[in-house]
Amino acid sequence: MCGGVGSRFWPFSRNDRPKQFLDFFGTGKSLLQLTVERISSVVRPENIILVTNRQYAEIIKEQLPEIKESNILLEPARRNTAPCICWAAHHIHALDPEASIVTLPSDHLVLKEKEFEKAIREGLEFVENGNRLLTLGINPTGPNTGYGYIQQGTAVESYPGIRKVKSFTEKPDLEMANVFIASGEFFWNSGIFLWSADSILKAFDKYDPETAHLFSSAEPNTFGTPEEPAFIDNIFPNAPSISIDYAIMEKADNVFVKTVDLGWSDLGTWNALYEASPRNHEGNVTQNCKVLTSECTGSMFAVSGDKIIVAAGLKDYIVADNGNALLIYPIADEQKIRQIVNEVKTRFGEEYV
Repeated sequence: MCGGVGSRFWPFSRNDRPKQFLDFFGTGKSLLQLTVERISSVVRPENIILVTNRQYAEIIKEQLPEIKESNILLEPARRNTAPCICWAAHHIHALDPEASIVTLPSDHLVLKEKEFEKAIREGLEFVENGNRLLTLGINPTGPNTGYGYIQQGTAVESYPGIRKVKSFTEKPDLEMANVFIASGEFFWNSGIFLWSADSILKAFDKYDPETAHLFSSAEPNTFGTPEEPAFIDNIFPNAPSISIDYAIMEKADNVFVKTVDLGWSDLGTWNALYEASPRNHEGNVTQNCKVLTSECTGSMFAVSGDKIIVAAGLKDYIVADNGNALLIYPIADEQKIRQIVNEVKTRFGEEYV
């Protein structure tokens, strides 16, 4: 899934080049390229399907020339993850009714790649032996309100580390997140899902009939043929904008969690990037830029181009300069950045977002 705009990473993540297409760690590879490289140890390139917004087609072809064009599914509108996944499942099912699917966000950080490969292989074996929806669960390090939370239930015999999910809560408020952490029964939802094409389509039929009906309205033999893009262009803008978490995972009774230690971060915010990055003796992070600081602590500095940052007296701040926008904002208030981007767009125009 690589069609999001990543507005919480503004001003680096922009509408015309969101964060999944950026090289955040100076590796010479974007987050999307790293994701494709990571899953290639399990899935052959000809079986990797990318779902994105139409405006990013050329960026994807540029960054991933090894992916054939027919494997890039282009959404005509943004409708969150449930319609994205439903379309991909129909497309894959048409190509191979027996297919199993690993559903991956394109912008996550995974440091332990061998553990990732092992978890995916074990997870695929699990979902291929029953009507099961599996998510990978991460041990929480604090009451983060940006993640979904999975309450573990009973263990599954013969599958170490996999448990039935007792409850699934998408992005609770801070009070509830604290309750979850205190209980010791909850994991973060990584947003990495495994299921068979058949199982996830059955789940849509049962729990999200509105989305299911829209895609099932296709004439026979539409998916996986030259008729598919025109059908999608016609119906996709009518799809409800809903996440897979709300549409399916909170409702389904066949959801399981595999607990993993992957060195994982969803890199959804500046603070997530701060936590995943090396810091100097003052606790500051600099992202590929020159910085001269005095009495600055716990802050994040990111500037594009050959520009020097000189700062004094900042404590726990984000300083991000890219193109025609400069952000100077408390890390503690970073959840408001998405709202700020909307305000910038309204007051000053599209060119600033």
